Amino acid sequence: MGAEVADRVFVPDLRERLAACVRPAPTVLSGPLTAPEPRAVLAGTEILITGWECPPLTPEVLALAPRLRAVVHAAGSVKQIVTEAVWERDIVVSSAADANAGPVVAFTVAAITFAAKGALRTAAGYAAGWPPFAERTGADARTVGVIGASRIGRGVIAALHASDAGYEVLLADPYVTPAEATALGAELVDLPELCARSTIVTVHAPQLPETIGLLGEAMLRLIPDGGTVINTARGALVDTEALARECAAGRLDAFLDVTDPEPLPAGHPLLCLPNVLVTPHIAGAQGSEVRRLGEYAVAEVERYVSGAPLRGRLHARDLPRLA
Repeated sequence: MGAEVADRVFVPDLRERLAACVRPAPTVLSGPLTAPEPRAVLAGTEILITGWECPPLTPEVLALAPRLRAVVHAAGSVKQIVTEAVWERDIVVSSAADANAGPVVAFTVAAITFAAKGALRTAAGYAAGWPPFAERTGADARTVGVIGASRIGRGVIAALHASDAGYEVLLADPYVTPAEATALGAELVDLPELCARSTIVTVHAPQLPETIGLLGEAMLRLIPDGGTVINTARGALVDTEALARECAAGRLDAFLDVTDPEPLPAGHPLLCLPNVLVTPHIAGAQGSEVRRLGEYAVAEVERYVSGAPLRGRLHARDLPRLA
């Protein structure tokens, strides 16, 4: 990761903990990993801590790191950096996705709360006067559809289940059984039923060939009038133009932390509509929160060097179901 990111993620006390458990002291690499300076460092590297800006660990890069035994990712998804060559080398891979999930869950639950109270529509009409009491909406007994029982999806379900609002939670996920959904606090349904029954639909599935455009025109039309789409997963899971049409017609609202493309071009309808809030991919750990990622990664390194099981360890078989 770059020096600026590393300084925020690995604050001084975390660097001290790293230095106490590995020798020599960690070195921050930036730029192409095949450049002369990184090449010299990689030659003796056994544990590589990666982040958002890390280039892919291609066979060419791995050839420069013959002693590499573990990759600890101080961020969420490893899909952009871990190649097949990493698994072929039997290199241990760990991700701080659990640490990154908390802020995303909190962001999503906040968006659900705003959606339940009609915050976007109310704010848009503020200048015209406050809405009459009888027209106001609330969260109690709302039906929320969760697409994907990912770690974030499960966290959202747990938060809604624990709420005193009495949410009815629906879940669509082909890898979950009805009994598992019930144990999570949700009712398992297929995607069309979820869309038809939910006034708030929140997306937490991974981006795979089969999930691109998952919420397309047909699914969006099933969501009841006045419904809300929330996407904190990947922009490509929602048909951008189809959603823009539904929102422009005033039929749906949207809270979008991710879009396709990302960022949206200037002047795109989703950036201009009063019933849509687009944020610049900030749901995950930001600012003071990124220390959580460093804390998690350092703890993983400490566990690794002591021979303890890694909490965030991943295997090649896990990737198809991860963001």
